[in-house]
Amino acid sequence: MLDDRSRRLLKTLIERYIADGQPVGSRTLSRASGLDLSPATIRNVMSDLEELGLIVSPHTSAGRVPTARGYRLFVDTMLTAHQAEFQAPELVAEQPQKVIANAAQLLSNLSQFVGVVLAPRRTSVFRHIEFLRLSERRLLLIIVAPDGDVQNRVLFTETDYTPSELVEASNYLNANFSGMAIEQVRARLAQEVDRLRGEIATLMQAAVQMGSQAITEAQGEVVISGERNLLAVTDFSSDMNQLRRAFDLFEQKAQLMRLLDVSMQAEGVRIFIGGESQSVPLEELSVVSAPYEVDGQVVGTLGVIGPTRMPYERMIQIVDITSRLVSNALSQGR
Repeated sequence: MLDDRSRRLLKTLIERYIADGQPVGSRTLSRASGLDLSPATIRNVMSDLEELGLIVSPHTSAGRVPTARGYRLFVDTMLTAHQAEFQAPELVAEQPQKVIANAAQLLSNLSQFVGVVLAPRRTSVFRHIEFLRLSERRLLLIIVAPDGDVQNRVLFTETDYTPSELVEASNYLNANFSGMAIEQVRARLAQEVDRLRGEIATLMQAAVQMGSQAITEAQGEVVISGERNLLAVTDFSSDMNQLRRAFDLFEQKAQLMRLLDVSMQAEGVRIFIGGESQSVPLEELSVVSAPYEVDGQVVGTLGVIGPTRMPYERMIQIVDITSRLVSNALSQGR
C-alpha cells in the first residue's frame, strides 16, 4: 500500500502527464503537488514508485511517465466524480441504426478520440416482408422489424415472377407469419409447402433464408467514428507502427466486439488500460465503455478508444452520459 504522500505525488504526476504529455520531473512535482518536500525526498518517492512498476523513466528524459499499472491505480482509487463540465446534445428517437450512428459520432466529437458502439442485439422477428421486382429473375427483399428497422437484400431467382405472384407471396407471409421469428417461419413453411404452389413456395423459402442471413449479419455490428482523430494525438502521430496497429484493430472489429461483449456483463462504466485486455492488446490504447439499455434491458455497449494518456475523468462522464442518451432514444423510439 502507498502512503498518503506517495499517492499524492503519483496522482499529481499522472495528472500533469495527461495534461502536458511530457515526462514529469521532481521540480515540477514539487510545485504542482503543494507538498513541502525537498527535491531529494521527491526523487526518493519517485524511485519507490518506479520499483513498484507504477512509473517509468524514458531514456531521453530525467522525468517519469505513468505505466499501465500506474494508470490502473489512478483510475481505480484516485479519480473523484464531478458534475459533467459539458452539455451533450440529445439523441433524437428514430430508427435504431440512426441512433447508433449518431451516438458513435457524438462520442467521437465530445472525446476527440474514437467513438465505438456495439449495435443492439436484434431479435429475428419480422413485422412485414415485401418483394420488389428489379429486373428479370432479380428481386429486392424488404424486411421490416418490429422496431421499424429495415433490412434490404437482393434476391436472385430461377423463375421470373410476375408482380401478382410477388404480391401473393408477401401477403401470405405477412398474413400468416408476421410477428414470428424467422426460424419459426422456416419450420412452418416446410410443413405447408405441399399446400402452396411450387414456385411460390420456393420464393418464400428463399426469402426466409435470405432474411435469416440479413438478421444474422446485423447482429452485434460495431459502428466506429473518428478514427482520424488519432492522427492528431502526439502519442500516435510520432509512431506510425502504433498508428497502423490501431487502425488494423478498427478494421478487423472482431477484437472490439469481444471487448464490448465483456462490457455488456458489467454495470456502469468500465476502463481497460493498455494491454491488460487481451481483446485490445495494444499498450498504447485505453478503452472506456458502458452498456446501454432499451426499456431496462441491456442490449449493447458503447465507448471511447484513445491513448492511455487520456483524461479519464472526462471520458467517464462522456461515456456515462452518452449511454443514458442512447438508452432514452432507443426506448422512446419503440
